[in-house]
Amino acid sequence: MLSFESDYTVGAHERILNRMQEMNLVQQKGYGGDGICESAKEKIRKACECEEAQIHFLVGGTQANSIVIGACLKRYEGVVAAQTGHVSVHEAGAIEYTGHKVLEIPGHDGKIDADELAGYLKTFWEDGSHEHMVFPGMVYISHPTEYGTLYSLKELQKISEVCKSYDIPLYLDGARLGYGLMSRDTDVTLPDIARCCDIFYIGGTKVGALFGEAVVFTKKNMPKYFMTMVKQQGGLLAKGWLLGLQFDTLFTDNLYYEIGKNAIDMAELVKEEFRKKGYEFFIDSPTNQQFFVMENDAMERLRSKVAFSLWEPYDENHTIVRFVTSWATKKEDIEELCRLL
Repeated sequence: MLSFESDYTVGAHERILNRMQEMNLVQQKGYGGDGICESAKEKIRKACECEEAQIHFLVGGTQANSIVIGACLKRYEGVVAAQTGHVSVHEAGAIEYTGHKVLEIPGHDGKIDADELAGYLKTFWEDGSHEHMVFPGMVYISHPTEYGTLYSLKELQKISEVCKSYDIPLYLDGARLGYGLMSRDTDVTLPDIARCCDIFYIGGTKVGALFGEAVVFTKKNMPKYFMTMVKQQGGLLAKGWLLGLQFDTLFTDNLYYEIGKNAIDMAELVKEEFRKKGYEFFIDSPTNQQFFVMENDAMERLRSKVAFSLWEPYDENHTIVRFVTSWATKKEDIEELCRLL
């Protein structure tokens, strides 16, 4: 069966698997204290143009979000996010489980607006009873968003300025960051993100790795004893070199960007095929997640041969569906999809 269900449904890029095999019987220090992890961190610092970056490798996205947010917030603080944000909707209350509330503001095709954020923060601090409320202690965004949309550099800079004016960190979820960076419609680079954000993570799980996310603290702002807090929450991998090896490989010879570009190229082919067939676009996404409005009967027929996500009902006869390409998607997959549409 063809699968366009998500970008984590296959294993890892062959260069990673080959290198794991080569290093399999080489003795390594535990918990990320090895030379491979240090090499990966140095390559990420160089790619970010951020020499002072502090980097820690974690296993998955929800783990990264809950550990980072929980470690950075004070006990009376919450994190501001779009109503459609991943931490708001699709993380099973992981943030709330740490004792911190997700403070929702409107999302616009998955993005928050800097002026609305400023208005929310201003209203909070001007409220005479704000000491009885959950304090906004961090702002969370994702790039790409849940809807495959991207922030422009101007939008990112404006949100960053608002956060600085209120002295709260801006945290960017980069689960699919590689695809955002390689979009044909973006003007945002990895160094831009390092400059605008206080914390972000580079997603590996969905971009060519078996598993793993690289959390980057850009302003020498890693919480004190962060590794200890990671271990408290079960996030410290004894064989940490496996994480370092994957990112060391992804950031060698531009592999991370190369495989990200493949997903974008394949997504553009998907868009073109659906456009030719006359399908309505729910959102014109510039990344590897594509959303279409599909008639229910046609959708059910296609589901018998193709895996894709049912996003949400459109009306009683139509459903919004999501097709996702990845680093491993081949042109032949798109051609077969076209024949089945």
